Amino acid sequence: MQYSQSLTELSDAAAMDKLLEKEKKRFLGSEIKGKTLGVIGLGAIGASVANTAIDLGMEVIGYDSALSVEAAWRLSSRIQRAENLQSLISKCDFVTVHVPALPATIGLISSELLASAKPGLVLLNFARKEIVDTDAVVTALENGQVGQYVTDFPTPYLIGREGVILMPHIGASTAEAEENCAVMGAMQLIDFLENGNITNSVNFPQITLERAEGYRITFANDNVPKVLGTVLSLLADLNINVLDMLNKSRDEVAYTILDIEQEPNAELLSAISGVEHVFNVRAL
Repeated sequence: MQYSQSLTELSDAAAMDKLLEKEKKRFLGSEIKGKTLGVIGLGAIGASVANTAIDLGMEVIGYDSALSVEAAWRLSSRIQRAENLQSLISKCDFVTVHVPALPATIGLISSELLASAKPGLVLLNFARKEIVDTDAVVTALENGQVGQYVTDFPTPYLIGREGVILMPHIGASTAEAEENCAVMGAMQLIDFLENGNITNSVNFPQITLERAEGYRITFANDNVPKVLGTVLSLLADLNINVLDMLNKSRDEVAYTILDIEQEPNAELLSAISGVEHVFNVRAL
């Protein structure tokens, strides 16, 4: 950006080539090939970044405290796994953050963590502003622990500070992205209505069960013990065979997809609804 701005200041066409060659030296950088990238959060975006970095010749270390099986399948086998954040940040030339803003991740990049950073670390945050403690980053910039902080969450406190690159939060601001988001939302809603699968929910677990045969029931309940067992016992008492099943939970909520051998009737759905802690039942 600074190089682009410097070009707009040139007015002498005859001296332009010579001046441009001289100006290049002010913007000397370094190649990323051979450098080590740390990726915090290995969901869809984090995994894509990690795999792309591998293709660009970087060493990649990943960390995710709750890595799902689906996410693990997306990752290159060449991505190394960090046991903890301190281990990751101490080995990396670049660290990029790709986690949601949750109570457990607010202030995740803290002064304590940055104290373990490899000196001169380049920290990138394109996830959420609250994940990075801005005061801690500024202190780390001043003492050289962090070499650069790149983010699309500008704050007045960061403007004009050396080593900080700020940009608008416009990663999805393209006509194609807007259309893709609309299509994705519609397709995920259809999948939920027709198959009971849940993708990208803010308060329910991510869950997908391929549909083969039989009849499908889904139910949601408070995430407490014995609910699933009670429902399965109820089905057994009614001589209803379960063909396939998937159960997942997220915080206070549990959700189950059941494929059964016979068509569910109103009596069965009412019986499941009557199980303590069950608050939603659907036959699909």
